[in-house]
Amino acid sequence: MYYLSINIGIIELKISQPHSFSLKKSYFTDASLLLVAVIWALNFSIVKTTLSEIDPLSFNAMRYILASGLLVFAAKQRGFNIRVKKEHFWPLIGLALIGNLLYQMFFIIGINFTHSANAAVMLGTIPVWVALLSQLFTDEKLNTYKSIGVLLAFIGVVLIITGGPNSLSLESETFLGNIITLASAFSWAVYTILSRKYLKEYNTSQFTAFMSVVGAIALILVGIPSLLKLDWQAISIAGFGGILYSGLLSVGLAYLIWNRSVSKIGAVKTAAYQNLVPVLGLLFGVFILGEQLTVQQLSGSAIVIAGIFFSRF
Repeated sequence: MYYLSINIGIIELKISQPHSFSLKKSYFTDASLLLVAVIWALNFSIVKTTLSEIDPLSFNAMRYILASGLLVFAAKQRGFNIRVKKEHFWPLIGLALIGNLLYQMFFIIGINFTHSANAAVMLGTIPVWVALLSQLFTDEKLNTYKSIGVLLAFIGVVLIITGGPNSLSLESETFLGNIITLASAFSWAVYTILSRKYLKEYNTSQFTAFMSVVGAIALILVGIPSLLKLDWQAISIAGFGGILYSGLLSVGLAYLIWNRSVSKIGAVKTAAYQNLVPVLGLLFGVFILGEQLTVQQLSGSAIVIAGIFFSRF
């Protein structure tokens, strides 16, 4: 938008760009969510490898100690503490147990029992659960674009998982792991929906730090018996690296970005980026492991990206 202004007899032409700043913020949110997708895509392989050295309960406890430490430090650096209003305390405790204890327990146990392909497609249902719960319980209703986006993204994930040499398997020995991983997806969807209310009351850093501290305490209490039996000397440098990566990046940084995005662009648009995780996992397989993509997997990747476009814009 252009306009003229008179200043001491001199005519100046000024350019007003009222939307430029908001566009930059929108692009930053998208870029941040892409980073989360990359972190989570790598996390599947890292967790699988690390669980060969450390039991799931000990692993969860250790990485959450790191994650909560990082998030509390980030909140304090921005001038926030983790105190919450008295009337919000117990509801937030319950929410933290859903998003940290339940989700993380279901995720880590599920991926330990099932194939990574199965876990990926089960977690790929998160945007579908978020969309359905939003439609039923919030004012964030599904319009035509969001509906198309969610549907396309989910179809794309299914095509990716079923299109490779390790197709989706519902064998009896992995069935329990599949169900548990699906429960983790539903838990995260519930956490994402319920978080919106409180993200209007609290800064993202403060909210995420409080959630992580509650989660860390709960996971440490659950993991104490396993931690006491853990053979620390048997853990390799790679094993400790897995704890650092999963705690500081996959939980700490990723949770901070995720909650900020929910408060900025809504739960449905944020959750759509979850579907990029299996796509990026395929790309990592090609460039790092030398795996070959099938035509079906390439088609699924394109459909996922199209679905995210519809959901976001």
